[in-house]
Amino acid sequence: MSGSEVPWWGRVSSALAPVLLIGGWTLAASRQVGGFDSVRRTISELAALDATDRWILTAGIAGTGICHLVTAASLRPAARPGRWVLAAGGAFTVCVAVFPLPAGGGSSQAHSTAALAAFVALSVWPLASTPRRVGEDPVMDDLPWGLRRPVAVSAGVVLVGLLVGFGISLGPGTGVGLTERLVAGAQSLWPLAVVASVPRRRR
Repeated sequence: MSGSEVPWWGRVSSALAPVLLIGGWTLAASRQVGGFDSVRRTISELAALDATDRWILTAGIAGTGICHLVTAASLRPAARPGRWVLAAGGAFTVCVAVFPLPAGGGSSQAHSTAALAAFVALSVWPLASTPRRVGEDPVMDDLPWGLRRPVAVSAGVVLVGLLVGFGISLGPGTGVGLTERLVAGAQSLWPLAVVASVPRRRR
């Protein structure tokens, strides 16, 4: 197998991540007694210790983090720094599942720290994903479109912008749930887009 390819298991993990995350929060919200306002309430509340069927989103978040780790290991055409940052984002995402919010709507320092680290890493990894040194990585002209500098930088800027929008919306009575879902959904989809841009080699 060429070093410029993405193995099948990396393609599977990149496709599975948004399914687990977006599908997880959608299913978990539908299971909440009395309904759930996804525009005003955060994703993490669906996996809090007193949430109904909290295992659904807990498994979804943990699975998404593992998928990011697998995708980072498989994304051979990308620069190593970008792959390491993506992997870090995956690891911190798993930590978000490990440290849930407490019952009663309280906060958790461990959860907040893990969530912040995951959000930042998954927003900035495209900025470090474009290979720079010929010999270590594929020739620049042959790069998949998802790893070309203008595309990667644009993706990073959009993801960071969405993250900033989420930060601005933090607070009661706002659309924090909507902005969080926008940034988290985009972060889960971008690795899939990059992997999809890497052509399969004919045997």
